[in-house]
Amino acid sequence: MGHAVRMQPGRAFAVALGLLGLALSGGCGSAGAPGTTAPTGVDGLVVPTPSPDPDDFVPRIDNPYLPLVPGSTWTYESKSSTGTETITVTVTDETRTVAGVETTVVHDEVRDARGKLVEDTYDWFAQDRAGNVWYFGEDTTAYDEDPDDPEDSTVSTEGSWEAGVDGAMAGVAMLAAPRIGDGYRQEFLEGVAEDRAEVLRVSVTLDLDTESYDDVVVTSDTTPLEPDLEERKYYAPGIGLVAEETVRGEKEQVRLVTYTPAAPAS
Repeated sequence: MGHAVRMQPGRAFAVALGLLGLALSGGCGSAGAPGTTAPTGVDGLVVPTPSPDPDDFVPRIDNPYLPLVPGSTWTYESKSSTGTETITVTVTDETRTVAGVETTVVHDEVRDARGKLVEDTYDWFAQDRAGNVWYFGEDTTAYDEDPDDPEDSTVSTEGSWEAGVDGAMAGVAMLAAPRIGDGYRQEFLEGVAEDRAEVLRVSVTLDLDTESYDDVVVTSDTTPLEPDLEERKYYAPGIGLVAEETVRGEKEQVRLVTYTPAAPAS
């Protein structure tokens, strides 16, 4: 699960409940362990899909739980045993045709406490006519500095994939109408990108130490590539991803610090 916070499948971002003062209340369902995520979709969707039809997609992404409007930015803070990182997510005004579908390009940057670039990623999303948001791949570059020799840094593009290339297929990043128990693949390239999600709770209140969000959707994110890892993600309407926590695996603390919506069209 990649390195940077993304509006979609990404690295293992963890928020410790106690440290962030995060609590849930109200809503339906329980946050118990998820069941097995089926490899094919929700209500007839083929997820992942080997042959998306461009006519099934629209130029905008206005799903309330994943509104990817050009000009919008999110800033997250991540704390772990290795230090503090700042993650900035920006919806660009660029598009890219992937597997025949025109996608919106989202740019993620991860910087360490010194401001040094750790990871630079471009993600590709598109929304279908029903309102589901699909994830079409990512072009990611990670920079790993040698602490004994800062000039001897390594560069890796591991985790990059593109729907329609080498057997990779687009998955679902956010459903149009999430329901408890819905399970879906978010991406697929065997051995590289196999993230899955299941909806655990809907319409709950999420209380952080400084913010409170209503009508939140909670998902459990897993991957067979890291069977000991499970994440919870929290999506607030009109904003998108606001927090994550690790249920199983190495813990980090990550939360939304600032959200700047796109300027209204003139």
